[in-house]
Amino acid sequence: MYISKLFTSLCFVAGISFGVTAQGPANWKRLQLGKRTFELHNVTGEIVQFQGKKVLKIERDLVALPFDSTNIEATVDEPHYAKLADLDDFENGTIEVKMYSQLQNPPPYAGIAGFIGVYFKIQATDSAYESIYVRPKVGRATNQLFRNHAVQYISYPHYKFDTLRKIAPFKYEGSAPVALNEWITMRIEVNGETAEMFINDMKYSSFIVDKMLGKNKKGGIGLYVDIGTTGYFKDLKITKRALKVKTGPGEKVNGI
Repeated sequence: MYISKLFTSLCFVAGISFGVTAQGPANWKRLQLGKRTFELHNVTGEIVQFQGKKVLKIERDLVALPFDSTNIEATVDEPHYAKLADLDDFENGTIEVKMYSQLQNPPPYAGIAGFIGVYFKIQATDSAYESIYVRPKVGRATNQLFRNHAVQYISYPHYKFDTLRKIAPFKYEGSAPVALNEWITMRIEVNGETAEMFINDMKYSSFIVDKMLGKNKKGGIGLYVDIGTTGYFKDLKITKRALKVKTGPGEKVNGI
């Protein structure tokens, strides 16, 4: 979060049909997209016609989960996302989604940056998860320092953005060619302890987490927005696969 200062194979593409079902056991509102059901965890949501296609629109619910500008670390990177209700065992594989970030007007907070991305390995009762998200507002900033905050990895609950900045500056953040008010294709490749992010079908990744900090091997998947973002999502694809064991030595860098 940048203040003021992204052997079994299962693929699906989010459908376009829409319906609202009864609230689930956790009391979350549910949206039906084709054969898939999304639970809205501390976000408001609906299916809307956007640029010629029906998509999922979500915003953080500030009534269900208030934001405190005097206590940012405690009130961001929390469980505010649309979770797939029928998938709770994602471990290794690919998560790909097209997402579009708009800033709310008027903004609820001066430091909004279009926070949008993916949660994965979500545990029951939202007790833990991994996440990669982007801040599109600074993806093409003229200031390189701001650009270096365009991508963020977090591991809830112990390693949110501010904690990681303090203990490992820039190790879990990076740059990416993203921007507000345009479609961003985010693809995350999860393999064991690593997670690699690709933007807009680029051949090489923009960001890599070489060792994730969470302890859980598998869990659910959700689509995330934070304070001040109106997020649109479409063409979600998930592929589960077995762990890929690296056989080559890879590229070793001892220092630069």
